[in-house]
Amino acid sequence: MAKISPCLWFKGEAEEAARFYVSLLPDSRIDHIQRNHVDTPGGPAGSVMVVTFTLAGQPFMAMNGCTTPEYTAAVSFKVDCADQAEIDRLWAALGEGGTEQQCGWITDRYGVPWQIVPEILPRLLSDAQRAPRVMSALMGMVKLDMAALEAA
Repeated sequence: MAKISPCLWFKGEAEEAARFYVSLLPDSRIDHIQRNHVDTPGGPAGSVMVVTFTLAGQPFMAMNGCTTPEYTAAVSFKVDCADQAEIDRLWAALGEGGTEQQCGWITDRYGVPWQIVPEILPRLLSDAQRAPRVMSALMGMVKLDMAALEAA
């Protein structure tokens, strides 16, 4: 068991969000759904209180609270993608009902911020000769384009 795991707050959509997230990445699953035994500020007796799930091998918890959360980009989830097809697939899924942002950032329909990036990006940025060109190209992108970053 991981010592630290993210807890995401939702206003009634914890199970829906967890099921959506686990549908996106391999090694993901719903581990447990805990229902309210009594009426709580997060919902009536019988409603979903907490969902524990695994996302790409990382444990998470989703919780229904009484208010709509306000997420910011100060904390986000970065997904390292093996190829452009994976970037495109995740971008399309997370962008449905969400908001695209600059430099590979996207906020999903629940307001949770994500970074969808090619796993080669650290290598490209560690090359002192290429890094300025790669960074310049990256700054002009919304969804990241692996071929354009590699060509920079």
